[in-house]
Amino acid sequence: MTDKHTRPSRRHFLTGTAAAAAATALAAPPAIAQGTTTWRMQTHWPTGNWYYEDVFVKFCNRITEATGGELTVEPVQNDGLVRTGEALDAVRRGLLESAFIYPAYWIGRIPAAAHLNGFIGMWDKHEEMAAFMYEVGALDIIREAYAAQGVYQAGPVSYAGLALYSNRPLRTTADFEGWKVRSTGPAADVFVKMGATPVSIPGAELYQGLQTGVVDGAHWGSTSTGWGMNLQEVNKYIVRPDLVGHLNGEVIVGLDTWSKISPELQVIFNEIVRATSADASAHFLYRDMTYSQQFVDEMGGELTQLDDEALENLRRYSLEVVDEYSAKDPEYCGKLGPMLHDFQKLRGLV
Repeated sequence: MTDKHTRPSRRHFLTGTAAAAAATALAAPPAIAQGTTTWRMQTHWPTGNWYYEDVFVKFCNRITEATGGELTVEPVQNDGLVRTGEALDAVRRGLLESAFIYPAYWIGRIPAAAHLNGFIGMWDKHEEMAAFMYEVGALDIIREAYAAQGVYQAGPVSYAGLALYSNRPLRTTADFEGWKVRSTGPAADVFVKMGATPVSIPGAELYQGLQTGVVDGAHWGSTSTGWGMNLQEVNKYIVRPDLVGHLNGEVIVGLDTWSKISPELQVIFNEIVRATSADASAHFLYRDMTYSQQFVDEMGGELTQLDDEALENLRRYSLEVVDEYSAKDPEYCGKLGPMLHDFQKLRGLV
């Protein structure tokens, strides 16, 4: 863009935008661009997976088209410009303008990212997740936590559920005892409480780890994202139900980068993030269902069902983990934790 904008305060970044203004911005045809700003947006997804094109590249193109090219977003594959684990710092420093990525990578640095990512058992439907983020106000606090790191948090993007692939049937709490699972983030903390043994394995080594018995199971997002990693070839079971109805990715932008686009473009960007989350959840859900059926019919796999006691224990332990995050991060998680407890009461689960 050729226009220069005065950099607003961090509080300005965190204020919500009116729905009417957003709807108007998206409904109206894009104006002829007065200048062009180009952002490189890197993901953690490798090329070759269906969701790289159908979700990520489509999102980038959607921004470009909605702004008439005034904000052009160029998709970059995993590790394309920086290593995935370095993306947050690269975005903060302006070495990379933006990322469509996974918040679990920086939970140690931004504990509030765990709330964005999603705790086991906390919501089943996309509407519940969106209500907690946008209506209850959790996203406002999460944005404050990211802003403290020099990063603008545009919002969550649903990857649908957290599905467990396993080489042992999981039906009861006792079945988790000694189960070696490739896991990350708060889910790993819950599995420890269930008696399992979480193991950290890079995605590139996961297939071999399952094939050779280094781990007995894994989660890599939903059934369909795990399918994209060929987990169906090296597991006998898929566990039902999904442990999180909507596990979230995120879209992040450097604060300095964000300040250089107009408020109108900011509105469009945020609304497309929100719309993409709803669209992506439908894409993933449909493929989750079709791949689950294919797993049974064509691969001889089995869908196992966790019993009510196991599900209740998972939810209870998950709330314990929420409280542990609140204790270690009182500034942000200390606010989010009670909000999540109250939200579960509204859902009638506690």
